[in-house]
Amino acid sequence: MADERALAAITRIERALARIEAAASRPKPGATDPDELRQLRDVHQALRAKVEGAIGQIDRLLEAEAG
Repeated sequence: MADERALAAITRIERALARIEAAASRPKPGATDPDELRQLRDVHQALRAKVEGAIGQIDRLLEAEAG
C-alpha cells in the first residue's frame, strides 16, 4: 500500500517536472507589473514549501518501508 502511494507521488512529481520543463522552454513574456511579480513570488514560495513537505513525506514513507 505504501509502495503504491509512493509510486503515485513520484508519478505526480514526474508529471509536474515535465510541465515545468515545457514551460521553461517557452519564450519569456515581455515586461510585467511589479505587483504581479511580487504576487507570483509569494505564490511560488508557498508552492515550494508544499512541495518540500511532500518530498519529505515521501522520504519518510520510503525510510519506514526500508527500515
